[in-house]
This record gives sequence, C-alpha cells and structure tokens, in this order.
Amino acid sequence: MKKRLNGRETLLIATMLFGMFFGAGNLIFPVYMGQLAGRNIWKAIAGFIITGVSMPLLGVAAIGVSRSNGLFELSSKVSRPYGYFFTCALYLSIGPFFAIPRCATVPFTVAVSGLLPAEEQGLALAVFSLIFFALVLGFSLNPGKILTYVGKVLTPVFLFFLAILVVMALVNPVVDVAAVEPQGNYVAKSFFTGFLEGYNTMDMLASLAFGIVVINVLRSLGVNEPQDIARSTAKAGFFSCLIMAVIYVFVTLMGAQSSGMGVACANGGEVLSVVASHYFGRAGALILAATVTLACLKTSVGLVTSCAETFVALFPKGPRYRVWAVIFSVLSFLVANLGLNAIIDYSLPVLMLLYPLAITLGLLGLLGGIFQHDRAIYASVTFFTLIAALFDFFKALPKPVIGKLHLQGAIDFAEKALPFFDLSVGWLCPAIVGLAVGVCIRLIRRKHAAAEVNA
Repeated sequence: MKKRLNGRETLLIATMLFGMFFGAGNLIFPVYMGQLAGRNIWKAIAGFIITGVSMPLLGVAAIGVSRSNGLFELSSKVSRPYGYFFTCALYLSIGPFFAIPRCATVPFTVAVSGLLPAEEQGLALAVFSLIFFALVLGFSLNPGKILTYVGKVLTPVFLFFLAILVVMALVNPVVDVAAVEPQGNYVAKSFFTGFLEGYNTMDMLASLAFGIVVINVLRSLGVNEPQDIARSTAKAGFFSCLIMAVIYVFVTLMGAQSSGMGVACANGGEVLSVVASHYFGRAGALILAATVTLACLKTSVGLVTSCAETFVALFPKGPRYRVWAVIFSVLSFLVANLGLNAIIDYSLPVLMLLYPLAITLGLLGLLGGIFQHDRAIYASVTFFTLIAALFDFFKALPKPVIGKLHLQGAIDFAEKALPFFDLSVGWLCPAIVGLAVGVCIRLIRRKHAAAEVNA
C-alpha cells in the first residue's frame, strides 16, 4: 500500500488546489487592501495570510484527518440537522449568493464599467451578466472536456499576464509605499482588518468543500490510510498555500503602488483596471479583462456544478441535477445585478457568521482524534461559537438594517461582555468556554459509565 506521494504527484495536487482556490476574490481583495493599507501593508498582509492561506490549509487537512467523506459528514458530528444547515449555508455562500455572482461582476468592473457613464452601467451589467450566466449554464449542463482544456490554458495565461503586471508595478513604482498614508481601519487596526479581509476570499469555507476532492485524488493515487492521507494533504496544501501567499504579497504591493496614480477606487476590480491601463494602456486593460472573464467563467462553472451535485446528494428526493444548475445560475444572475460593491457589503455579515463556525469545525476535525470526535465537544464548541458569532453578524449589518431591527442594544451588550469584540473576533473566548464545557461533559459521562461498569 502506497504511503506517500512522489514529488510529481505532490506538485500535481498542489497545482490542483491552487486552481480551485484562486478565483476572483483572491485577486480583488488583496489588491484593494494594498491601496488602503499604505505603509501599514505588512501588518495587513500578515492578518490576511492567516485567514486567506493558513485557514484554507486547515480546512482541507481537517477533512482528511477526521476521516470524513465531505463537509456534510464532518458538520454532522455536531448534529444531523446542523449538518444540513451548515452545508447548505456554506455552499450557498460559495455559490449563488456571493462567490458565483462575484465572478461575473469582477470582469465587468475591470472591462466595462470604466468605459461607460454611471447611468448606463445598470443596463450594461444586466446584458453582460445575462451572457455570462447563459454560458455558465450551458457549460454546467454539458461540461465535457472543454473545462479541462480551458483550465489548462487559462490559469497559466492569467498568471503570466498578472506576473507581467506585478513586475511592471514593482520595477516602475509610482510612489514609495512607505510614504502612503493608510486609510480607514488600516490606520489603527491594520492586522485585524487584514485578518477580516481574508474572510472575503471565502477560501476557508471552500476548503471544507474541496477537502473531499483532494482525498479522492489521493485515494486514486494509492494513498488510503488516514494518517497518510492527512500527511499528503498537508504537504500538498502547504505548497499550494505557499504559492498563494507569494502572489498575495506581490498583488498587495501592486495595490499599494496604485495609490500614486491619483485615482480613488471603490473596489479591487477598479484598482486592477487602473493599474493595467497605467502600464499598458487600454489594450493592456482589455487583455486583463478578457483573461479575468474567461478565468471567472471557468470558476463559475465549477461552482455551479459543485453546488448542484451537493444539493442532489443532500436532497435525493428533490430536483434533479439539471434543475439545480438552472436554479443556481438564475439566482447568481439576479444577485450579480446588485453590483460588485453591494455583493461585497452584503456578504460580510454572512461571512462574520460562517467563518467562526468553519474555523472551529476545522480545528475540531483536525484535533478530534484526541477526544475520539466526541459529539458533546463538537456541539458545545459550535453552540457557544454560534451565539457569539451572531453578535458579529449583527455588527456587520448595514447601519439602516441595524436601526430597523433595533439591534444596537445587542451590539452594545456584546461590546461590554465579549473580549475582542471590537476586533470582530468576539467568538474566540466563547469558543474556548464551549470547549471547556464539552470536555467537562465528556469527563462526567465517562465517570458515570465507569461507575455503572463497576456497579
């Protein structure tokens, strides 16, 4: 029985993982972070890499170490109803509610929005997204081998052009990064702001969904023992995440350089467009836009396919695959027409709720062998984390919504009661409390069981 991968196989899985993780969000958020962070860029990058690099590796490894056959099985260790809730919430987040619509709005922002007056952009986005999702649906219903061929070509082309753009920005800097003043929360909370910005990549959430894909590939290569799977997953994941970390650093630096171009941008898509136009003119911006569009198209097809297959498995008596694919494509089209900024704004509260649950679930799955994956510990940690994360969810809602729902009192209470709530990690201490409670329940149960045996 094979115990470990050779170098070629490790590189293969690392490249596969990189291709699955690296999408629109992995580009627009670090580049925009760089523009805002200014001279505090390194603190921001450090926080971003924890949630954007380390946590995805944790999620993939957790699936392997816990011996789970996917996200539903792992989350069902809390309870079966929770398994349905968390799996559906996660796939809808990385699918039609946020990630897939973002794949359409990013290329639109890079390629089209800068060419049109504000009053025409709504109609243009509708037409662009309609064509985009018509193609997504067509490929999702009949993927064939085109996705394989496109994937093999697009990712290298995209990375090649991105590398040229980054090198040009770093070799010919417009401004000294050390002289760029930080903006907003990057002034005083650059590390934790970067930490939260990493949430927007959604890679931690995606890693829990991708884990089973990696495990199946490992099994097809002859690696079957759980400890060998965990070791091989961690090794391949490390190299994949190392590549992402390097790209994040350079892209963030490029974003910081864009501060000297005199254009205030509302999102990372606009930053990319400005940088490409500055160094290569309109032709360069169009090449970037075409490459990003095709790359996002491939990612969207993969996500629609993954979501549809998951919902068929979760609800075997429900709609067939083709129906789910249509539903998710239509939903994505509707959400995309809210615009990139709105998608980012509305996704943040949901991510503030789901990310703590994903992080704690990943840690429990990774370390669960210590306590034999006791359901009491899973349930207790998740319960306390969920309660605390709800307050982070409330806090991240738009101000008008907070006012209409009269949530300010709950937020004020959380600010006083939860340590680190002002840093948006108020869930941390409750999660630790939940762990202590779960361990106590486990010890009491074992004591009672021992007493019954002796009696």
